[in-house]
Amino acid sequence: MRKAGERRGGQNLSAGSAVIEDVIDPKRDRLVIVASSLGTVFEWYDFFLYGILASLLGKLFFATGNPTTELLFSLFAFAIGFFFRPLGAILFGWFGDRVGRKYTFLITIAMMGGATACIGLLPTFEQAGILAPILLLVLRTLQGLALGGEYGGAAIYVAEHAPKGKRGAYTSWIQAAAAGGFMLTLAVVLSTRAIIPEEQFNAWGWRVPFLVSIFLLAISLWVRLKLSESPVFQKMKAAGTTSKNPFKDALTAPGNKGRLLVALAISAGFTVIFYTSQFGTLYFLQNTARLPERDALLYLAAGVLATAPSYVIFGALSDKYGRKAILVSGFVLTLIFLFPIFHLMARGANPALAQAVATAPAMVELPPCDYNIFLKQEQTCGQALEWLTKRGVSYSKREAPELALNVGGARVAGFDKAAWNDALNAAGWPEKADPDQVIVWQLLLAVMAIGLLSGWTYAPIAALLVEMFPARVRYTSMSVPYHIGTGYFGGFLPVISQYIVVSTGDVFAGLWYTIAVVTMGLIVMLLFLKDTRDIDIND
Repeated sequence: MRKAGERRGGQNLSAGSAVIEDVIDPKRDRLVIVASSLGTVFEWYDFFLYGILASLLGKLFFATGNPTTELLFSLFAFAIGFFFRPLGAILFGWFGDRVGRKYTFLITIAMMGGATACIGLLPTFEQAGILAPILLLVLRTLQGLALGGEYGGAAIYVAEHAPKGKRGAYTSWIQAAAAGGFMLTLAVVLSTRAIIPEEQFNAWGWRVPFLVSIFLLAISLWVRLKLSESPVFQKMKAAGTTSKNPFKDALTAPGNKGRLLVALAISAGFTVIFYTSQFGTLYFLQNTARLPERDALLYLAAGVLATAPSYVIFGALSDKYGRKAILVSGFVLTLIFLFPIFHLMARGANPALAQAVATAPAMVELPPCDYNIFLKQEQTCGQALEWLTKRGVSYSKREAPELALNVGGARVAGFDKAAWNDALNAAGWPEKADPDQVIVWQLLLAVMAIGLLSGWTYAPIAALLVEMFPARVRYTSMSVPYHIGTGYFGGFLPVISQYIVVSTGDVFAGLWYTIAVVTMGLIVMLLFLKDTRDIDIND
């Protein structure tokens, strides 16, 4: 039954008229949210799947014989997909503003799902040589292009169906779907590992999770084909006001260049918080705290499940208190608590290691050393630093005539793996975390705290970006800065933060990258962002 005076996403085009009357249709709204969120689930399934298997994929596709180099090359291939997202945003933004929201994000999800499935069919370096990493990079490029049009289309489609005053709550379901993507990835990877023996999983079983995406793609397409075009786009099309050249119009619309820059800075800020809470936490638990992979995944999963409702909660709060207020407070809290959260995480995950860092810090006396983490280490000093990194040792450096390790009051001259290992063991540095010694409440509190900050800062973003830009160039205008922020600042976070860690020897140093980007986003918001919750997005 229609209610006068209420604006909703349905439409009724009367004969001989270009006026579209909005109607209430809760069933349609639920379908809109589910269909749009499925794309986000798919997006993050790909993200977490590659991230969880990054070390293995590095060995299979970048066989250098150096685990650190293989991991970094694998993370670089991961980042390549993000590099091409802005180009995809330009391409599919043009179609979204010219042809329509619905058909554009049908194309993007089909392209994205097909590329993900094809990774599961690739030959490895052993089977095809240099062709293997080239094909992997090509598929990561196609994924990046498709993802450049996926998020913007989903966010706009939901927001343009939502009633005024509930856009934050409606679009926050898209952000919450990221947690669903992680849980789905975890279920598929762990169940596949449980069924297939480790040796066979490393040989061919790793392909199964990628091939599962075929079924996800089929479900997503089936649901999205049931949708009609967004009401805002239909109104523009009926009135003949759609953009003829969205990219040009996005750059020339009054005030839009400034809004594009503001959107880019904010997107970069919330993205590094989200990636740090997920990808950064997983790598920290595995590589720094030395937890077994399965344990690290399960603790992260518990934190994701516990904080998943925060996305919807903060989305609704942004409807009440404003997008800017929620984002600014979330950014400030991140700057204050990021380092304390990860120190708490380290103490909870591996108390013995945290105690050793505090009471028996490691220091390396280092002569002039040509240490390049991307190359095979020819010098003894480089081999020593690489060994410490793989051992999970946080260390400081001091210039000296000869190489030596100082730990726990002992000094071991020269580099001898057995002698250095004995010295570290004697000083209380564990090689692996003891699962029985984990302080569960501390670890879970830390994982949930960083997850809460992620929900706090990610939830209002879709509504904010939709509201920032005029309808006729909205798809292009919000997609391009969003994917520059997420692609360049966020996508390169894993490789940059890991590079900082292995270059400095400080396992917490990679967090400074997050701090720097969040600070930039906060300053831009304080100076240039106006609250957008009351804006009429039909204009």
